[in-house]
Amino acid sequence: MRVLLVRHGQTPSNVAGLLDTGEPGPGLTELGQRQAAAIPRALDGRPVDAIVVSSLVRTALTAGPLAEQRGLTPHVDARFREVQAGSLELAADHASHRTYLETVFAWSTGDTGRRMPGGPDGEEFLARFDAAMGAAAERGSSVVAVSHGAAIRSWASARVAGVDVDEVAVTPLANTGAVEVERDGDGWRLVAWTRHPLGGPALEAVVADDPTGEAVDRA
Repeated sequence: MRVLLVRHGQTPSNVAGLLDTGEPGPGLTELGQRQAAAIPRALDGRPVDAIVVSSLVRTALTAGPLAEQRGLTPHVDARFREVQAGSLELAADHASHRTYLETVFAWSTGDTGRRMPGGPDGEEFLARFDAAMGAAAERGSSVVAVSHGAAIRSWASARVAGVDVDEVAVTPLANTGAVEVERDGDGWRLVAWTRHPLGGPALEAVVADDPTGEAVDRA
């Protein structure tokens, strides 16, 4: 079975560069709405047995057009929510962005005991995302799960065969970019990594300081 992990559409917090991971979270910008509206056509011809969203509003809004087209009711699974920023919540400075991203990618390289300042460690995050993926796998042979940039990138880097952690860390994942994975025994393997919006590069943000989808600053 396959799961297509889709990052939500653009939010005002993405544009403003805020580490906004709390519930219920912001809605979508006008661009984010267009990104969401483009998903049904991008997935035309693809079977979708179920749609799963996190507990944050932006994922439900992103899934809305696809759910309407397919006549499906999205399942809400809070375990698909973003990596909580802890004491970095709503920070907009680059030092905080760097700390956040360096932490989530440290988990991907095995340093799962490292803790987000005031937030979860890697063991806690990976356990809850593993559980979300396991539950999604029970919903059908082809599932779309709308989640979040740092969560998708960190989990895929840690758990999915065929993913290059170093490459993912320095490659942004645009809003409505997607990672497709397939069950491989007890684990997962990479099928495809789409860094641009599913509707095409024309829907990528021209100007935004997007903290959870950006590359790790190696400087």
